Amino acid sequence: MIRSVFKKKVSNPILQRCANDDHTRLRKRYELWYHILNEQRGTRVSMDGKEMVMLASNEYLGLYDHPKVIEAGQKALAKWGGGTMGARSANGGRSFHAELEQRLANFLGKEACHVASAGYLSCMSSITGFAERGDVVLVDKNMHSSVWDGIRLSMADVERFSHNNPDHLRSLLEELDSATAKIIAIEGVYSMEGHIGKLPEILDIAQQYQCFTVLDDAHGIGVLGNQGRGTANYFGLTDRVDIITGSLSKSLGSTGGFVAGDEAAIEYLRTRSKQIIFSAALSPCQAACAMAALDVIETEPEWLDRLWANTKRYKALLDDLGLDTWESETPAIPIIIGDREKAYHFWKNLCDQGVFTIFATAPGVPPGKDLVRTAVSARHTNEDFEIIEKALRYAAKKM
Repeated sequence: MIRSVFKKKVSNPILQRCANDDHTRLRKRYELWYHILNEQRGTRVSMDGKEMVMLASNEYLGLYDHPKVIEAGQKALAKWGGGTMGARSANGGRSFHAELEQRLANFLGKEACHVASAGYLSCMSSITGFAERGDVVLVDKNMHSSVWDGIRLSMADVERFSHNNPDHLRSLLEELDSATAKIIAIEGVYSMEGHIGKLPEILDIAQQYQCFTVLDDAHGIGVLGNQGRGTANYFGLTDRVDIITGSLSKSLGSTGGFVAGDEAAIEYLRTRSKQIIFSAALSPCQAACAMAALDVIETEPEWLDRLWANTKRYKALLDDLGLDTWESETPAIPIIIGDREKAYHFWKNLCDQGVFTIFATAPGVPPGKDLVRTAVSARHTNEDFEIIEKALRYAAKKM
């Protein structure tokens, strides 16, 4: 009797959905994502005891293990401990938050800034903190998931315009009521495509139609502009962008996120955004590492120079192999295969040859754009490139 009770399987629709999901089953079967790396050192990582060249890091400058970054993190941990015991709105605010915010604001050319414990939270809050029901958010259809989640939570209406297409954006605005509050959201660098956002044209349109502008520059900071100050700086248009948001985990050697703008906008954000109000504060170590990385970026320009030299070298290799890079303009470089099965085998062959990349297929990318995402680092060496070239030639030949 007791045994039969224990054998009886009780379930519900949600648990059944979890147990029988085909996408999860296929993900696990083909080991596409959620890889566990056992060691990292420079551009090298270890997976299942095998050393590999990392060719998919978002940490473009490679500052995560810079001696100054490590030292700053260790000192912050010793002084402050591991956390701040609460949200910034309550008991979690610390002097290092204010210091980092001022440093970032100065670096980005904005009056004020707010830092959060994740880039995803910051990008969400760049929408939820300003948009409300009855507003319209006009958004590039290839925007990051965090911004789409922000739009949904804001309850604002949404209009999607074709990727990097100012003319389509203008045509949508022409159909909207001029009295409606409108937000335009774009990226500075689109991380899957490597495209630079058409900021000058879009800002002209924003000015004409009195739109508030949000620039997600997670992949532009540390990469574009004077000393890596980002896409707005690259175009000389910082003063015309209302909000710049992004992540500390790309070129700033840490984790976390930020939203920067004029002081009134940032204070309004702190009042209105639940992602800001109720999230635990950025940790001492995260903040210290990001500040140290900023120091390095501002005083050691050779990292940015190496990044672009390596990017030029890598693109020349891909061009020589006849591989489609979706006209990428930045160190984020996709290899477009266009077929899911072929893209999987291309990715797997690179992995077998000791090069770590990322496989991406719909809905993560548009249909027919199945790709292997790669990204160049300032830290890649001649030896790394020898391994990368050999692996790419092998994978291309096998395709």
